[in-house]
Amino acid sequence: MSEDGNFYGKHGEPRKYDPTFKGPLHSRGCTDIICCIFFILAILAYLAVGILAWSQGDPRKVIYPTDSRGQFCGQAGTPQKDQPLLFYFNIMNCASPMVLLEFQCPTTQMCVEKCPDKFMTLIKAYTNNKDFDYYKKFCKEGVTSKMGVPEILKLGLCPAMLIPSKPFTRRCFPALGQKGGVITVGNNSHFDDGIGNIRDAKDLVDGVKNATVVIEARQVVMKIFEDYTQSWYWILIGLVIAMLTSLLFIVLLRFLAGIMVWVMIALVIIVIGYGIFHCYMEYASLKGTPGADVTFQDLGFQTDFAVYLQIRQTWLAFMIILAIVEVIIILLLIFLRKRILIAIALIKEASKAIGHVMCSLLYPLFTFFLLAMVIAYWAVTAVFLSTSNEPIYKVFNETACEHGRATCDPANYSTSVMKKECPSSECLFAFYGGETVYHKYLIGLQFYNVFLFFWCANFVTALGQMTLAGAFASYYWAFVKPDDMPTFPIFSALGRSLRYHTGTLAFGSLILSIIQIIRVLLEYLDHKLKGAHNKCTRFLMCCLKCCFWCLEKCIKFLNRNAYIMVAIYGKNFCASAKDAFFLLMRNMIRVAVLDKVTDFLLFLGKLLIVGLVGVFAFFFFSGRVKAFESTAPHLHYYWVPILTVVIGSYLIAHGFFSVYAMCVDTLFLCFCEDLERNDGSAKRPFYMSATLHGILWNNTGEDLTLTQPRAAAGHKDAA
Repeated sequence: MSEDGNFYGKHGEPRKYDPTFKGPLHSRGCTDIICCIFFILAILAYLAVGILAWSQGDPRKVIYPTDSRGQFCGQAGTPQKDQPLLFYFNIMNCASPMVLLEFQCPTTQMCVEKCPDKFMTLIKAYTNNKDFDYYKKFCKEGVTSKMGVPEILKLGLCPAMLIPSKPFTRRCFPALGQKGGVITVGNNSHFDDGIGNIRDAKDLVDGVKNATVVIEARQVVMKIFEDYTQSWYWILIGLVIAMLTSLLFIVLLRFLAGIMVWVMIALVIIVIGYGIFHCYMEYASLKGTPGADVTFQDLGFQTDFAVYLQIRQTWLAFMIILAIVEVIIILLLIFLRKRILIAIALIKEASKAIGHVMCSLLYPLFTFFLLAMVIAYWAVTAVFLSTSNEPIYKVFNETACEHGRATCDPANYSTSVMKKECPSSECLFAFYGGETVYHKYLIGLQFYNVFLFFWCANFVTALGQMTLAGAFASYYWAFVKPDDMPTFPIFSALGRSLRYHTGTLAFGSLILSIIQIIRVLLEYLDHKLKGAHNKCTRFLMCCLKCCFWCLEKCIKFLNRNAYIMVAIYGKNFCASAKDAFFLLMRNMIRVAVLDKVTDFLLFLGKLLIVGLVGVFAFFFFSGRVKAFESTAPHLHYYWVPILTVVIGSYLIAHGFFSVYAMCVDTLFLCFCEDLERNDGSAKRPFYMSATLHGILWNNTGEDLTLTQPRAAAGHKDAA
């Protein structure tokens, strides 16, 4: 360790003075060409996967119900376009365990225009032409009054009975109710099952319950989708407010950095404090309310998450979490108060740099646009891949049959051997699958889709980091600011990054993507093996997930600093990562004192924006304010737009504040390089401003002041 607090020797030798060095090198060559070629080939293969998925997939499979012939109900351009509802011939068969195993009730299903609204058996309807005409609406084609009831039932052309039903997620389910503690269907507690047996209405409960379990997830998704259709424009307004608020904070930081930082700190404490107060008021208001004292364990999982807001334990948990966060922030502010003063001064210098590169504030919009394209392509490809299976038909039978659950072909099933051996069986649609080569590799294609999503998303993020680093480095290493800076520093840095360092960006993002995909696989294995875990395997799985989480954070930090060095010197990824690592190790005291404290202050700024926008969204969408009751949309789950706005606000705030964070990190590395290259003399003047030198030199405990020969050398600092 040297006298000035730097670590040399095992952490590499410091930079030597180079009179020809004038900042980011313009004369550079392409780096990591092999990885660039692999990345281009991977993108081309990704496009091929997308084309294959779009040609094979059909998103209607997750939107519309499917009848026993595999046809969609209510889909425009099909014979069933005017029949949007799915009707079950015998809903009681849905109580079969096969419903949960194969996600299909072992009974004939057909598309209908309306659900039946009255009790009726085929035997009774057959004796009355008017009733029979109504009954035939729920029968297959080809049923006539000339056919006898036994023949109709034998051929499975009509259900044995009709039960009053109501549409639910585009399916007809019995209209079950309760009177005096007795389960009823329609207004009756008993019904005729169509073959002479009087059944209890409660027998229908298991069938309906099992059928709804199968589609419960889809029901929640559809409700969430409906909420988005009702509130999307309000969500956009909330995100625009978050963007304008973030931009306002950044602009104010440019001119009032010191004041704004203290204002942010105070407002974060106030907003979290208000959250604690609001949770306490909700907790107190529910005291004595019937059912409010139940616990999460007693309540179980509920698809309507609004139910959780009606119990006191929820608000108590929120209050405790916010109180812990408040205490942690206050303690950090107390212990870091001196370093915060230094970090504020560093943010002021970063504000000056951003003032000379104002277009950098708009660069996050370009990054958002690219990320939106990557996410949209991944999502669309995933949906089409998941719906590219073919319909699979299986034999369903009510009596013993050796061919039960065997695969069949509905086109010729009536003349097949299986039908002859099992006369009462039917060939019904079961699920979507396939046995072709394409379907065997479908899981692999989904995996490739996820991996390329990570790679492309990390590439876009890396491109933004290198571009901003190049722009701010050109500001720092401009001896006469802004005269020695490029005319358009952002465009110049973007051009250099894409022209020379696409391979380096692909290499760094590939390493990060491999770690992220391993984390996804660990989560997948943990979910699949959750029931088979013992204490040893659970401990091992937790250790693996923790290690890879830490590794991902380290790689992100290393990549970020490597891109800064690439933007300055134009070396390949490995050489730049090595130089950045050793440079940081030689200045580890400054890293601990300044860089991380500055990141903490910027994180508080993100929390403030998210908190302000989140509180506004909560009062608007929940209808707690009377002025918004007539304006707010009517939603199934008002937390859907609130969470969307909160998450979107954080991403937007992160995008804008990442400009400041990247500026601080770049200036910090450039400062460390400047100290090693120069000594402040007339022959080797510093490139940093006098203010920055005083902040990062004297305040880190090092006894050296800025010498005056630098001014005599003609150095100008327009900032």
